[in-house]
Amino acid sequence: MSHNLVLLAVFASFITGALTALGALPVLFGKKPSEAFNDTLLGFAAGVMLAASFFSLIVPSIDISTEIYGPGPWPAAIAVTGILLGALAIAALHKLLPHEHFVTGSDGHQSEKVAGVWLFVFAIAIHNFPEGLAVGVAYGSGQQDTAFSLALGIGLQNIPEGLAVAVGLLAVGYSRLKAFVVAALTGLIEPLGGLFGGVFVNVSELLLPWGLVFAAGAMLFVISHEIIPETHRHGHHTRATSGLMIGLVVMLFLDVWLGAV
Repeated sequence: MSHNLVLLAVFASFITGALTALGALPVLFGKKPSEAFNDTLLGFAAGVMLAASFFSLIVPSIDISTEIYGPGPWPAAIAVTGILLGALAIAALHKLLPHEHFVTGSDGHQSEKVAGVWLFVFAIAIHNFPEGLAVGVAYGSGQQDTAFSLALGIGLQNIPEGLAVAVGLLAVGYSRLKAFVVAALTGLIEPLGGLFGGVFVNVSELLLPWGLVFAAGAMLFVISHEIIPETHRHGHHTRATSGLMIGLVVMLFLDVWLGAV
């Protein structure tokens, strides 16, 4: 196992997670952003994650599988199976961990011992873990060009996501300072995902394509199950879709540009 690559995976995912705090900073100053602006930001985050899932994770996984096993059914089978396993893993977390959505209320297994603030923290952690996992897998694999564009894209989308989380906490009665602190702390789950991903792909080269598509499946589940429905709850469908399209093409541009240099 390459300890340097694992450390790099953890460091990179820590930086991307820390950008959540940067995004949450505006809630300490000025007036609260509108729901329409918040939904646009969440749409942007969804677009970045969607493009990253395919161009920075699924496509490289298929390429690596083809190099290992040659052309044929195996690369496609690994991609399909890994994506479904990643989605099922996050779906299981949704069922097992107590968490609460900003609008729809409680979801998952309930526990009276869990304070209200931790319900939100668990929900956000479910969102952030796949992002850290994706960055960790990319850097742990040694694919530096792809890893950098992926980390940059996820870091960029963490900025509006941090603001969206902080605004959501303000909406349910948290003070500006508490909303900022909680939103900032949620980014710390990403280095944990980064560590897990970095160690996983360093165990064996054969696990690398599996790790990439597993992370993609986890991110795709979060996009479909959490982020997109949240952006459409307030009736700002056009704003949310515009944000998603912008986020998707920004991430696509970064991946093609940085992956080619």
